[in-house]
Amino acid sequence: MFKGSNVALLTPFKNNKLDEDGYIKLINFHIENGTNGLVPAGTTGESPTLSHEEHEKVIELCIKEAKGKIPVIAGTGSNSTTEAVALTKHAEKAGADGALVVTPYYNKPTQEGLYQHYKSINDNTSLPIIIYNIPSRCVIDMSVDTMARLYELKNIAGVKDATGDLNRLDQTLKKLGPDFIQLTGEDGLAFEFNKRGGVGIISVTANIAPKLCSDFQKFSKSNSDNEIKEAERIDAFLQPLHKALFIESNPAPAKYAAKLIGLCSDDVRLPLVKIQESTKEKVKEALLSAKLL
Repeated sequence: MFKGSNVALLTPFKNNKLDEDGYIKLINFHIENGTNGLVPAGTTGESPTLSHEEHEKVIELCIKEAKGKIPVIAGTGSNSTTEAVALTKHAEKAGADGALVVTPYYNKPTQEGLYQHYKSINDNTSLPIIIYNIPSRCVIDMSVDTMARLYELKNIAGVKDATGDLNRLDQTLKKLGPDFIQLTGEDGLAFEFNKRGGVGIISVTANIAPKLCSDFQKFSKSNSDNEIKEAERIDAFLQPLHKALFIESNPAPAKYAAKLIGLCSDDVRLPLVKIQESTKEKVKEALLSAKLL
């Protein structure tokens, strides 16, 4: 259903307002360069500082511009269950293909609280739901057992795993089986993740290098030795860029990289700020290393 290189889309701003023209340009850039899926209004899309109106607009624009050519997995998570339900229902009505729902941050729910949060969303939509498990940002970590309980529900389809723990992939695969979609959220671990049974990524780097990321994903799941070697080559080639895009808080470095290659401005919303000069130099070096500048 969802596999390969799915981009965690940037949300371009101009004068602190949504830059609709810039956003449409980004979406078409991805369609033209082989990206397998679009993920609007996630962390990389600065969802915490989008107004409700902007959040819905970003999803609507993405679906409209994608025109069914590639799937749209709308970011609809919140630490308020009522809000997450409302955002997911809106995404479904707008025509999204799936919903990416982050674990509730700040509240620190128990595993039972996590189960009930996702069950409530599940019960109010027919969209496939991808759980977004990212303990580094949300403090909480959904256990494999809780994920297995959720997988018994009709709409829970998979996970975006941003734990950074490859053993978690093995545990989840063993308990939930191969039909449970496992996408990594860690660009630097994507090759090993796919080797162990993952089926793709929701990627930050794909904002900047969509063709390379798409080719890498395709080759990494190939049965051809030559294509596997090509995946290894692309992976090594992109590692400096993966690292550079996380020197400071995402998506500020990615937006600066996007500015350098002429995609959009590097404006971010407070409390995020533009990256420091020393980081700019490292991002430039990484882009040159990847032959993107």
